[in-house]
Amino acid sequence: MKKYELLCIVRSSLDIENVEKILENIKDSIVGFGGNVTNIDKLGRRKLAFEIGSYRDGFYAVYSMELAEDKILDLKRYLKLNENVIRDFITVKPKEKAAV
Repeated sequence: MKKYELLCIVRSSLDIENVEKILENIKDSIVGFGGNVTNIDKLGRRKLAFEIGSYRDGFYAVYSMELAEDKILDLKRYLKLNENVIRDFITVKPKEKAAV
């Protein structure tokens, strides 16, 4: 499994309880695809750089995770079908260099 970071932007029109449920559902889906979530960094509500649909701000969360390469497309498909996620970005984490 490779290490990835997933940045999700959730609709800002939701209250904090619903945002927490959505973030937990995303974590559960990653685990359901055979992955492992090592950390969730909730950055809070922030203004978007540009308007997405009718949204000007969103709730940002960054997931540090491990997931098999063949499951990335399944995760992307799940996030696209989730109407509460307005944007997502998955990046590969670089391997850490050994200390000299």
